[in-house]
Amino acid sequence: MAAEGQIQSLKGKADRGQSLRRKVKHIAGRHINGVIGLVIIVFVILVAIFADVLATQSPTATSPIDRLESPSSEHYFGTDNFGRDLYSRTVHGSRISLIVGFGVAAIAVIGGVVIGLIAGYFERFEPPLMRAMDALMAFPGIILAIGIVAATGPSVINVIIALGVVFIPRVARLMRGVVLGIREMQYIEAARAIGVPDRTIIVRHIMRNSWSPIIVQATFIFAEGVIGEATLSFLGVGSPPYIPSWGNILGEAREYIRVAPWMMFLPGIALMLTVLSLNLFGDGIRDLLDPRLRRSG
Repeated sequence: MAAEGQIQSLKGKADRGQSLRRKVKHIAGRHINGVIGLVIIVFVILVAIFADVLATQSPTATSPIDRLESPSSEHYFGTDNFGRDLYSRTVHGSRISLIVGFGVAAIAVIGGVVIGLIAGYFERFEPPLMRAMDALMAFPGIILAIGIVAATGPSVINVIIALGVVFIPRVARLMRGVVLGIREMQYIEAARAIGVPDRTIIVRHIMRNSWSPIIVQATFIFAEGVIGEATLSFLGVGSPPYIPSWGNILGEAREYIRVAPWMMFLPGIALMLTVLSLNLFGDGIRDLLDPRLRRSG
């Protein structure tokens, strides 16, 4: 009997494993764009983690003799105006882009969720909070970010804070709309009627049912954070010049586009693929979490 029990247990585990594999294949087949985006994101993350191993030279080492050299076996993608290896600088630049993108998404989500939750659930706080968000949204995002960085000084931390503040209103408005819809549901009214505290309602009912659109929005903000950092660095108000980033490289390349067009090739491709993969992954997450799309599939 013990042997039969063990056999049945092993069969059950095998069946669960096969069921999980079928489910994964089914999801991957229906959301191929999201899978492609995830694969590219994982690749970029691995490049950032192992940048010291993948880089062939120091990203900050200068060599005036080798300045503006075309791609060769020694410098895979050539050198810049200071003789620095562009391949190594691009590989190390992935770290700054991912750090900034993640930091911007974290600040925007945390700040936006708190503000949107308070404004959506407590009616007396809605006018002042949402008018403040409207005031922030009245400024063009990049202009507001430039102003914040100019006031605080160019550094990676200040870039993250500036871009995070820019995207907080977007998350706040989204969260407020979700909360307004959930707040009028019958189970929320029933919880209030029996005297459930507001804190319990917010944590157990509203927060649990509002994360799907926030997660999707976070992936898009991550991508826009990467673009925002590159834009600020390209304009010279982002990461300091001694820190390799894709925006810095592209900003320096614009002055030598005629004599050294290879300077913008690799960082431009890396930036494009990273942003594209984040958007594809966000679309896949949206399709996966949206129950209407799951039913129609």
